[in-house]
Amino acid sequence: MGKLLIKFILTAVLTYGLANVLPNVRLDGVGSAAILVIVMGLLNATVKPILKIIGFPVTVLTLGIFLLIINVIIVKLADFLMASFSVTGFISALIFSLALSLVTTVVDMVID
Repeated sequence: MGKLLIKFILTAVLTYGLANVLPNVRLDGVGSAAILVIVMGLLNATVKPILKIIGFPVTVLTLGIFLLIINVIIVKLADFLMASFSVTGFISALIFSLALSLVTTVVDMVID
């Protein structure tokens, strides 16, 4: 339980840092970042598998590149659901998605 809480807090703080560094990304505070981490986790657990199944043929045809589009869709859904989080533009959502994936991977490697 302790590791999970540390991962959550670290991910929220780093997500807030990403929002401050990346252009066209707005997040209203660390509390909003914590909520964003929860929302993104729920979207990744529920919506993303459905999008992967629906988009499987396109994913195969694009050799997996379509998965990046699915990640952008998840980020834009979080943007739609949260008033305290905003990402303007496709490229900004893509960069935020890639950076967040990298940060999450690093946090997982460091904590585990």
